[in-house]
Amino acid sequence: MKHRSERTAAALEERLSALHAATELGDGVIPDGLRARALDLLERASRRRSLSSEHTVIGFFGATGSGKSSLFNAVAGRQLARVAARRPTTSAPMAVVGGSGDGADALLDWLDVSERHQLTGGPLSAPAGRSSASGASRLVLLDLPDFDSTVAEHRRTAERLAGQVDALVFVLDPQKYADAVVHREFLAAMAGHEAVTLIVLNQIDRVSTPDRAAVLGSLRALVNSHGLDHAHLVATSATTGEGIDELAAHLARIAARREATNQRLTADLSAAVRELEPLAPSATLASRPLEGAASELSAGLAQASGVEMVTRAVARSYRQRSTAATGWPVTRWLVRFRPDPMRRLGLARNDAPSVNRTSLPQASPAARAQQSSAVRQYLGAAAEGAPEVWAEEIHRAGRPDPEAFADALDQAVAGADLRQQHRSWWWAVTGSLQWLFVALAAAGALWLLGLGVLNYLQFDVADAPRVEGFPVPTLLLIGGLLAGIVLALLCRVFTAIAARSRARRARRVLLRRLADVAQQQVIGPAAAAARRADDFRSALAKAAAS
Repeated sequence: MKHRSERTAAALEERLSALHAATELGDGVIPDGLRARALDLLERASRRRSLSSEHTVIGFFGATGSGKSSLFNAVAGRQLARVAARRPTTSAPMAVVGGSGDGADALLDWLDVSERHQLTGGPLSAPAGRSSASGASRLVLLDLPDFDSTVAEHRRTAERLAGQVDALVFVLDPQKYADAVVHREFLAAMAGHEAVTLIVLNQIDRVSTPDRAAVLGSLRALVNSHGLDHAHLVATSATTGEGIDELAAHLARIAARREATNQRLTADLSAAVRELEPLAPSATLASRPLEGAASELSAGLAQASGVEMVTRAVARSYRQRSTAATGWPVTRWLVRFRPDPMRRLGLARNDAPSVNRTSLPQASPAARAQQSSAVRQYLGAAAEGAPEVWAEEIHRAGRPDPEAFADALDQAVAGADLRQQHRSWWWAVTGSLQWLFVALAAAGALWLLGLGVLNYLQFDVADAPRVEGFPVPTLLLIGGLLAGIVLALLCRVFTAIAARSRARRARRVLLRRLADVAQQQVIGPAAAAARRADDFRSALAKAAAS
């Protein structure tokens, strides 16, 4: 039995630790009332387990007129609790301690029970069986105030102690044993506590012998309906002494086993877990694939951030700079008078990206709405299947501040390395060829001009050399001009291809940077909340393990 008790205590410790972890993970998510009850249980369990494990505290709990105090006196064997016609009779809790009482004082201090008596006689002094006699020496009996007392303080004391004692004796009477208040507010709350709950139908002497079986059967059915199928049911009479010895022996056996404390805390723990279980996800949330939702989020952010406008500007800027470097020198200088599309957007600066701001037009209300819709849709996918409280937490965690989010997206675009100042290697080659062709054309033109001037001045000038019948100066002029024009046209084709490649690369860079912002401000926080929900689920499962 000792080893079993140790194993039970160790298992309870693990489950309490798991419940503590669950309450920490659920901070700000679990409704305040549920979390307060769970924390109260943890504090109560910690305090009770630090006090005497040798003693078992059993409280007598009943309504006014049930004969609770008379029954308490009968079990204790002394007239300790006041019995009178005035109601309520019990105004303050009273304790009867079996044996020497060593270690019970600290326990009763925690229970805030100041009136204490030593057990010196009565049925508990000599219950049947050696183990029961040993158990009686470890008993602490409490007579609690009436739970239906007209004095609010008495009711609060009774309810507080009913939650602190190791076991409860529910004292009912034949007239009010089926009272809906008793069953709805008290017995129903003890579901799962049958190991530490005793149901006593007192004043059984007032029920005729032929009717007793029917009354006890009716009570048994009511008790079973609250999940207390195995709760011990005893019929007693403090007046005639009927059932007193049976009740005393059962109380002594409970104390002898020294399991009531852990059984009560285990039952309370299971009840707390049952309250929290509807808040736990039915399946893991963080491991679900959300690539599709993330892609839709990136697409929405890209449109709201003007990615298409920037990529078009990258392509136009490249074409413009390429034309300025490789176009026909006679006309390409005109390109320099056109403003660079990237500079117009504020994306061609060389200062620190962290302080850059774009000159992109502010997102339209429609674009902002699309951005917000993309965020909501992603968070909806991330929270799908989660209980409402965790779905709200995922939405709260993943919903960024609109201004900070817009600023982060703008900086992501402004700080992107779009290689707008990068020159293609072939620009220098084609540019040199263009100047060579211009030089050849100019040489041919000057040659022809010189020949014309000399002929005009009537100088005797030899004919220009010919190639295949064509004068060399003419070939130089026409060939240089045609070669430059053809090369310029070819460069335009290469430029268009390279510009599209630059635009695609810029798009990839921008989408990656926007995805990083989304990861930091939407996806990451939402995933952290989902992992927290999963950890809550795991901790609660450990707390529920029996």
